[in-house]
Amino acid sequence: MITGLDHIQLAAPPGTEDALRAYYAGVLGMTEIPKPPALAARGGCWFEAGTAQLHLGIDPDHRPSAKAHPGIRVHGIDALAARLTAAGAPVTWDDNLPGHRRFFSLDPAGNRLEFLEAQI
Repeated sequence: MITGLDHIQLAAPPGTEDALRAYYAGVLGMTEIPKPPALAARGGCWFEAGTAQLHLGIDPDHRPSAKAHPGIRVHGIDALAARLTAAGAPVTWDDNLPGHRRFFSLDPAGNRLEFLEAQI
């Protein structure tokens, strides 16, 4: 019955939209997409890259999870790690997933993100 994954939603505290845009569009190179007018009034911002969409909604009580995270497939993982490091984002490499290179990082709201690239 399931045909695909439409989007991932993460939360962020009020007033972080500019930092989120700088990170997701500026550092990661995702494209910001407009929110429907009825949802835009709530704040937050949406991004896409390829067929993946990431929605960031505003939550006044936002507390980032230490474990939960989206897994984001990438090409050129070393270059991405360097971009994140240059932007001041943490990069923690993990070699526990066979057949992949991967690392974890945090966005400006403290959300945990996994970036992974399959090894050929």
